[in-house]
Amino acid sequence: MKGIFWAACVAVAAGAFCGCKASKPSALETTFVSWVKHSITVGGSHDRNPFPATAENVDEGRQAFTQYCSVCHGLDGQNTGVPFADTVSPPVPSLDSREVQSYSDGQLKWIIQNGIMPSGMPPAQGLFSDEDMWKMVLYIRHLPPKGSLGEPSVYGGAGK
Repeated sequence: MKGIFWAACVAVAAGAFCGCKASKPSALETTFVSWVKHSITVGGSHDRNPFPATAENVDEGRQAFTQYCSVCHGLDGQNTGVPFADTVSPPVPSLDSREVQSYSDGQLKWIIQNGIMPSGMPPAQGLFSDEDMWKMVLYIRHLPPKGSLGEPSVYGGAGK
């Protein structure tokens, strides 16, 4: 009798796990999660970047970004050369995307500083100064064209 009970439990559990399938979220789910992140979970919406977008500041931001962020986001911030970017869940976002660019500078700095769990975005607090993180935000605002790994537009290149 015990053997039948356990066999039934294993069959039910196997059926439940086989029936579980992760699928791409619907447009409604994506919109809702984006709203929650922008309005509730990501802080810093009223913080202002104290550094102007000069070529020197953007370049310093690029250097800090290259040390820490390029492993997941690519040197161009748009996942170029990152083979796993689309295969992890959730996928690594292109930092040039409308969703990422719609965050305020303060929110981008907050994300760099605190990370977003459980997305896989780790916190950089303690690894970089506030100045470095603000300058990373400047680089994110002036990314080079996708795949070019060229100079950001602030240098007068072919960027945005």
